Amino acid sequence: MNKKTRVVVMTLMVIFSVFGLIAAEPMDGKAVMWEVYNRDSGDTMSATLTMTLTSARGAQRERSIAQYRMDSGGVERKLMFFLSPNDVKNTSFLSISYEDGKADDQFIYLPALKRTKRIASDNKNDSFMGSDFTYDDMGSRHPDLDTHTILRRETVQGVPTIVVQSESKSAQEYPKTISWIVDGQWYGMKKEFYDKSGKLAKTLVIDEIKTVDGIHIIGDMTMSNLTKRTSTRIRMDDVRFDVDLDERFFSERQMQIGPRR
Repeated sequence: MNKKTRVVVMTLMVIFSVFGLIAAEPMDGKAVMWEVYNRDSGDTMSATLTMTLTSARGAQRERSIAQYRMDSGGVERKLMFFLSPNDVKNTSFLSISYEDGKADDQFIYLPALKRTKRIASDNKNDSFMGSDFTYDDMGSRHPDLDTHTILRRETVQGVPTIVVQSESKSAQEYPKTISWIVDGQWYGMKKEFYDKSGKLAKTLVIDEIKTVDGIHIIGDMTMSNLTKRTSTRIRMDDVRFDVDLDERFFSERQMQIGPRR
């Protein structure tokens, strides 16, 4: 091996050694949550949701919901129509989330009043339709709203996860959460919500992940309020992607008209 060849070989070794160090560098918490935020969820989707509310005494109420979603141009739009029972029938909810970090726009149509109400930022920690989910839970929380730290790696139900602690940069009902994120797939397995005193207040457990057209979706999840001893389960069925939707469908007018027939 001549001198010139040795120089080339040594240079390549240095380059690949540096590349190896860069590639091996672990992700930080923020990068993990950005992967979750940007995970493929399809451009358009429709589904049927079944929401089951369980009281502290064990009494249950069931609600049927039609949901539509569209993701385009850095904006995610969700529109939900309550189909039954009669006390919530024809109520609808619209949530618009922005990739640039702008605060979500959220609206609820109340058929009894025949008017659409905007959800103010101060009310986004309120209960969503009497459930254990909040209005904030129903949107897509932007990663830049929190500070994220990887706590550890942990196996959950035989699946490798990254455990990430997220602390809100602004005042929130639940200023700290801990999420178990499936490594490489970037969906959550469970999430814990801590109140302002640092006490565990709510838990979200994902009981089923479905794969439809190559896209992972949450098929069954339960939010439990440990303080009130109540829970809300949401099951997702009849999932369809590439539905013929456009931006005009996600409007206050459509909220009053109702779902597609």
